[in-house]
Amino acid sequence: MSQRFIKTLRRPVVVTLLALVVVAPLITRLAGGWLEVGGGSPSTQRVSGFSQNSVTQAEAAERLERAFDTHEEGFWIEAAGRVVRVLPDDRQGSRHQRIIVALETGQTLLIAHNIDLAPRIENVEPGDRLRFRGEYVWNAQGGVIHWTHHDPDGSGAGGWLEHRGRRYR
Repeated sequence: MSQRFIKTLRRPVVVTLLALVVVAPLITRLAGGWLEVGGGSPSTQRVSGFSQNSVTQAEAAERLERAFDTHEEGFWIEAAGRVVRVLPDDRQGSRHQRIIVALETGQTLLIAHNIDLAPRIENVEPGDRLRFRGEYVWNAQGGVIHWTHHDPDGSGAGGWLEHRGRRYR
């Protein structure tokens, strides 16, 4: 084969690889990290591993620690922690499954997961890893993450919890 023909064959391969390396992460980032994989109902989906995004878990934990120190609240965050304790459900008003998680910084958060809008996480126990996306609200115990469910009116992305490879929305 001539070298010119080989160069012509390589060009589409290089362009394809460039698109995969540069464009795909850009599209994912523009979509707000909300591209999900797997089947399942809109409320629970199987995911292949934990999603990657531009904010590392260490950065997310540091952001939550700063928010706790400065009493900042009302921002959306995606992070992960280890389950410390599973509390009884809050049954006043909308029902919430309550789970305390510890971040890698040692800060604890109460996850208030609305089980009137999203499925309950089954078989969650201390020591389990729990990823979450929700809104942070400050309190003296470390903070609360709520809105860990789909947005019922569809105007926003909403939040989720991931446990043992399944996303609960």
